[in-house]
Amino acid sequence: MTSNPLLPDLAVHAEAEAHSRTSACPCGATVTLADRVDATVVRHGETVAKAHTQGMSLAELTPRLRTAAALPDLLLAPLTPHPGDLHGRLVTFWPYGTPVDPEDPDAAPWEAAATLLARLHSTTAPVAVPPMRGPLKAASAVARLRAAGAEGAGAGAVLRAWGTLPEWARAEAPQPDTATLCHGDLHLGQLVRHPAPHGPWLLIDVDDLGVGVPAWDLGRPAAWYACGLLSPEEWDRFLAAYRAAGGQAVPGDGDPWSALDVPARALTVQTAARAITKAQVEGRLLDEVEQALVDACDRMAAVPPELAQGYAK
Repeated sequence: MTSNPLLPDLAVHAEAEAHSRTSACPCGATVTLADRVDATVVRHGETVAKAHTQGMSLAELTPRLRTAAALPDLLLAPLTPHPGDLHGRLVTFWPYGTPVDPEDPDAAPWEAAATLLARLHSTTAPVAVPPMRGPLKAASAVARLRAAGAEGAGAGAVLRAWGTLPEWARAEAPQPDTATLCHGDLHLGQLVRHPAPHGPWLLIDVDDLGVGVPAWDLGRPAAWYACGLLSPEEWDRFLAAYRAAGGQAVPGDGDPWSALDVPARALTVQTAARAITKAQVEGRLLDEVEQALVDACDRMAAVPPELAQGYAK
């Protein structure tokens, strides 16, 4: 069996790009930051190289890169807006930024994340961008769950909850908002400080960036809160900061849930589907957090979602 040459070859490209930009590279080992089906990411010095998901086209990625380059106070700008090709995968290069410390949850930058989202949602896309890919990623997670042939109450609950969602949230119809610029995959791993280590927080990963329903970007924190995985205090900090910055995804006061319910449900289903599929591959039971997500799907399947702003179909 031959090994996949993508990772070592990407490391070579990262080193070459780093050396082309500075003669003072410390030249330590190239570090793998991620090696997943949807992305392979390595770092050499202050340069990060990313091989994007298989099937990502130039027509999809290029306007997203141009958007990041045009909005450097919101999004980490690429070192070049022109992707390369490596083993059939588009490759881009980025400056290194300091990520959120997973060992220090009390320092999680909820206010910074919310403020960046609110500003992004109020910004007109500088170039025409494709639809935000959030619903498509949720649909892909459910498709992988079905393809894996997962059985049992957990898989059934996830699929039943998925079936209650409106068509747009399942990527079976266009999103009802075709103008608002959205990140598409917001979580704390999508923020870095740049310049490292103490620069301002910026959003990273433009693969899912596009126009769509802005409440989707609040959906993951909302889902964690609804499932008991995010404290009420942290959720309140996030929501208050988003509103204070003029965010348009939710009403300015009062109960936000009519806008957030569908995205939160969809992202709960997506995460639970991924958890079941991963656990099946690894031959293990769900852990406590994964089980909480599946249990939430079971509850969701029995109660129709709230539909707001005409987002039903």
